Amino acid sequence: MAIKLFNTLTRQKEEFTPLEEGKVKMYVCGPTVYNYIHIGNARPAIVYDTVRRYLEYRGYEVKYVSNFTDVDDKLIRAAKELGEDVPSISKRFIEAYFEDVGALGCKRADTHPTVMENMDIIIEFITALIEKGFAYESEGDVYYRTRKFDEYGKLSHQSIDELRVGARIEVGEKKQDALDFALWKAAKDGEISWNSPWGQGRPGWHIECSAMVRKYLGDTIDIHAGGQDLTFPHHENEIAQSEALTGKMFAKYWMHNGYINIDNEKMSKSLGNFVLVHDIIKKHDPQILRFFMLSVHYRHPINYSEDLLEDIKAALDRIKTSYQNLQHRLEVSAGLTDSKQEWLEKIDKLHHDFITAMDDDFNTANAISVLFELSKQANYYLMEKNTEKEVIEAFIKEFEGLFSVLGLSLEPEELLDSDIEALIQKRIQARKDRNFQLSDEIRDQLKAMNIILEDTPQGTRWKRG
Repeated sequence: MAIKLFNTLTRQKEEFTPLEEGKVKMYVCGPTVYNYIHIGNARPAIVYDTVRRYLEYRGYEVKYVSNFTDVDDKLIRAAKELGEDVPSISKRFIEAYFEDVGALGCKRADTHPTVMENMDIIIEFITALIEKGFAYESEGDVYYRTRKFDEYGKLSHQSIDELRVGARIEVGEKKQDALDFALWKAAKDGEISWNSPWGQGRPGWHIECSAMVRKYLGDTIDIHAGGQDLTFPHHENEIAQSEALTGKMFAKYWMHNGYINIDNEKMSKSLGNFVLVHDIIKKHDPQILRFFMLSVHYRHPINYSEDLLEDIKAALDRIKTSYQNLQHRLEVSAGLTDSKQEWLEKIDKLHHDFITAMDDDFNTANAISVLFELSKQANYYLMEKNTEKEVIEAFIKEFEGLFSVLGLSLEPEELLDSDIEALIQKRIQARKDRNFQLSDEIRDQLKAMNIILEDTPQGTRWKRG
């Protein structure tokens, strides 16, 4: 079976064939590190971490690069407001980013480059564009000649004429054409800046990714990814810069994830509905947020609400409970049964259903449906009078393998403290003594402590409510 993905460049699903057999070069646009990341930043982090995991699961060697924008207008404004310098702010929020997305189960990229550490290559890139006639200096600023790149608009599927309608020259800009965009900005008083052939200044936003892709992955890469909002102008401008310089295709496949709404409204600062990951994971298990993000196909919009997160928690708990029951039964499995082969075949089919879902443009929503079916079949199997170790182990292996691909954890919840453990043991003894009034009282007491008990044929189990 071959992986197919939707390519924004061609607007169709294409069979994935990397430039080099068995190897994938992947670049994901990272956040601007002026604050804690919001839930919109978390979606691409989770989505493309899952894409990477699946490609590795299918045997590819993935070189994964994701940048940090640590110099731009937002950071400069934050520095003024907080009375700090830009490097201090960016360093603090890069560390916060790693903490937050790490909690969400995202692996670190092979390289997380920053603008500040790559200033030399950015200046070299701009210099080369000027030498080739694709850029020009104007009173300390440098602009890209958009009209000179004949294929401008091919990613966002817009023509130069369409773009010209909404283009204008802002106050302070010194462009030759309203469509031209900044590669280098002359420094204003008090701003962080670097020396360049055009005077003190700093890079424009788009040039950083073009320069870093080329440095860390080469002239042409397999996958370039990011949020839907980056399609235009950011990714469009990256293509123009990179292909003008090298004369080669910049990226073979372009992937973009959909927007996030908050309680059915678009997330925006003006509405005051920005939700920070830092705050969510103080109240909820980060795994629940990851499961929620993967429950909808990455290209579709997703609606976030606290109620939906509670529903997702309950769904994830049901799957984990099935896995935990399998582990518990493994210790008491009986001998040979006539139904062994039938159950092994069911598990194998579910494995292939998962692969089919993920091969179809990384459809995690359908893949999660397979997890629910795996959980359901495991529950059916555990209802049988006799169970066999080989089947139980096959179920467990499948749970662990598929959860790993999705970046989810099956680790049991933390142990209760000694007082609650003592209460559970006291209730178990009360049931043995047929003192059901005391048993019910302890159950209610534990429920008030958010501890839910489950009495199974294999004994009493607990989980957090």
